[in-house]
Amino acid sequence: MIKRIFIPTRDGADWQHLLAKPTMHWKKGASAMTAAACWEDAHEGLPNEIGQLLSKSGVPALQGLSLLAAMPEWEVKLPGGETTSNTDILALCRNELGLGVLAVEAKVLEDFGPLVGEKRISESKNQQIRLDFLHRLLKVEHFDDSIRYQLLHRTASALLTAIDFHAATAVMLVHAFDTPADRKTDFTSFCQAMGASELAHDLFMRVGRDS
Repeated sequence: MIKRIFIPTRDGADWQHLLAKPTMHWKKGASAMTAAACWEDAHEGLPNEIGQLLSKSGVPALQGLSLLAAMPEWEVKLPGGETTSNTDILALCRNELGLGVLAVEAKVLEDFGPLVGEKRISESKNQQIRLDFLHRLLKVEHFDDSIRYQLLHRTASALLTAIDFHAATAVMLVHAFDTPADRKTDFTSFCQAMGASELAHDLFMRVGRDS
């Protein structure tokens, strides 16, 4: 478990030791190193493509966001087992309307991992506890077996972190540097399961909940 103590970085290499498998995952052209370089190049703000995307959403809370802090490999505890959900980059941002949480999942060719159905097959008591929790938190009665499990717990991480920081807005964003079209299909299927509605264009989906 990484302590909740953070230090400023000098360059992207300072991100490597935070990875679960620093040697295996830190490779040129892979998502970890690519994301680190992108965020380091942005200096004190959000990467341009992320800031521009959020501005096009039409959501006032996402306009003109200033970056307060970006934390690589942000860990969030979830019920069921000891494994945490590790968000590639957790960004705390704000504008005149208040604080927002941006949970970024970086992808370079990688898919979103196991399906929900594969997790159900495991028949692990702890896995079922976690799946039940994710359904309750995301307010979805039943996720189809074909939905990618990673999208559930990364979205949960964004929501739980927003609650911890009393942030009014939570965004789970997939930063796709070089990703096949079928990956977007996985994302769209998840958004449909969440009852999301399209905003501005098909790259941005909004989920409304009463509480």
